[in-house]
Amino acid sequence: MASGHGNIPEEVIESVLARHDIVDTVGKVVHLSKQGKYLWGLCPFHSEKTPSFTVTPDRGVFHCFGCGMGGNAIKFRMEIEGLTFPEAVKIMAEESDIPVPEGKGGLMSPPDPERDRLIQAYEWSAKFYHYLLKNTEHGKAAMEYLRARNFSDKMIDQFQIGYAPDRWDTLLQFLEKRNFDLAEMEKGGLLSARGEGKGYIDRFRGRIIFPIANRTGKVIAFAGRILGEGQPKYLNSPESRLFNKSRILYNLHQSKASIRKTRQIVLFEGYGDVISAWEAGVHNGVATMGTSLTESHVALMKSLADEIVLSYDGDRAGQAAAMKSIPMLEGSGLRVKIALLPSGLDPDEFISKHGGERFMDQVIDSAVSSIKFKLIYLKKNHILLEEDGKIAYVKEALEVIASLPSSTEREVYLREIASELELSYDSLKQDCNLLRASMQKNIPEGDNNDKRWNNGRHKKGQVQTPTLLPAYHVAERRLLSFMIQDPEAATYVGERLGEDFNIDDHAAIAAYLYAYYAQGKPPGISRFLSSLQDDRLEKTATSISMMDTPPDWNMQVLDDCIREVRKYPLQRKMDQKREEMIQAEKSGDFLRAAQIASEIIALERQ
Repeated sequence: MASGHGNIPEEVIESVLARHDIVDTVGKVVHLSKQGKYLWGLCPFHSEKTPSFTVTPDRGVFHCFGCGMGGNAIKFRMEIEGLTFPEAVKIMAEESDIPVPEGKGGLMSPPDPERDRLIQAYEWSAKFYHYLLKNTEHGKAAMEYLRARNFSDKMIDQFQIGYAPDRWDTLLQFLEKRNFDLAEMEKGGLLSARGEGKGYIDRFRGRIIFPIANRTGKVIAFAGRILGEGQPKYLNSPESRLFNKSRILYNLHQSKASIRKTRQIVLFEGYGDVISAWEAGVHNGVATMGTSLTESHVALMKSLADEIVLSYDGDRAGQAAAMKSIPMLEGSGLRVKIALLPSGLDPDEFISKHGGERFMDQVIDSAVSSIKFKLIYLKKNHILLEEDGKIAYVKEALEVIASLPSSTEREVYLREIASELELSYDSLKQDCNLLRASMQKNIPEGDNNDKRWNNGRHKKGQVQTPTLLPAYHVAERRLLSFMIQDPEAATYVGERLGEDFNIDDHAAIAAYLYAYYAQGKPPGISRFLSSLQDDRLEKTATSISMMDTPPDWNMQVLDDCIREVRKYPLQRKMDQKREEMIQAEKSGDFLRAAQIASEIIALERQ
């Protein structure tokens, strides 16, 4: 994601970085422990078992040695919450009561005409589909279906539900009349290319349309539910420049205010559930976009709330999905509760049948702890009237209970099982303690101190083998590292080497540094990162700033590095010449070979 500035005043960016401490910003999402001069934690951007994600408080940056992600506090919020640079600055400024000038010289996104056109097309298409649902013959059957599902007119308006008629070119004509580029519209997911030959057709046909907004409320995609029978039941917009379904939560733009107040999110499986629950009074409800929960969703929720209530369907698939989501959510340090539904019902159906009040009271407000839910879930797999079933259930239940760190909690659940299955509490407690002892024996050395490092969301550790960089590469990184810390070093290198770095990204970072200091700005990686306009350069610069270069440099050190950088192209030229000389000798052109040999000697002298 490029972080173009638009016209955000420098002082706003600087105030935001000054008020948003990197440790606090990251600490809301990642559990950090101090080791040496860094704080370490598990990276929220990729799966890992051993922490390779660092925060350097004095430099104001984060960096992951595993996946290479890095940057300052603004960058962290951008990546976690899927924001553009101006959006992140604006949100962070609001949180710290920093005034942001609007309009001219205020907070403008960088010009991105294609993105703007696509957003415009989605906004207009959403209004168009909504109009067709409410005011035309086409929409009648869809309207009846929605009313039968107890969707009130108020909800249909608030969630801007629409209808795409079962024709090939309804939206096509609408977009064509407004002079949109149809190839762009196809790329953005509103149209599909015709199977045969040229031209386009509507992507959504004969479907009820649910607009999907980003967190600032702009429509960026659609989900279409088929009316009647047919496959697929739901059709989403494809991934596009605007829409990345593993990062978007449905209804976040409307539920943000309530989430911020309650620090709690109710997570549903479907759009219908979110809408029905909203009418029942659940104003902090969101849903994933027809995909299972991802690391990005978890990190986004962690940045907004402390507790998640899972309200998935009451059928087997829904309960299995809840079981799968619990370790991911708890692994990030969120509290998890599970709302229990009578088997087979989804939240939407429960509300239709029993009303919103009972849903709030009996389902949402009566949500149980994740341990309680696991025990209920395990119980369903066994026939408890039979001895074998009872034994198998107790064995599985003890494994869940034994892993609890609190002895009080363990006692509560053990007593519950004892009375439920008419077993002796003492013998259950004894079995549980034996199981705990053997569990602790099996934890590898060093894993025992903090259960969090060892949680379920971190799959196989991806440990990268360190590659040894060539000398010129190391020299370029060292030069840049000195230059980031000290404008004088930058001036010295600028006069002697300029932008003649061998690696394009290094040359670009150097060019940005010269420009940055030319504006009289103070050294500091966190501030400098905000002046870069490119995702990859930010990562590279952050990783360079993590090098252990002593802040005091002398000319000797810089000269050695510059020599190394200048030497590399000469060496490459010499290797090339040697190749040519061998070829000349092979083909018997000894005169040419002798000529090349003297060129090599001249290069060596340099």
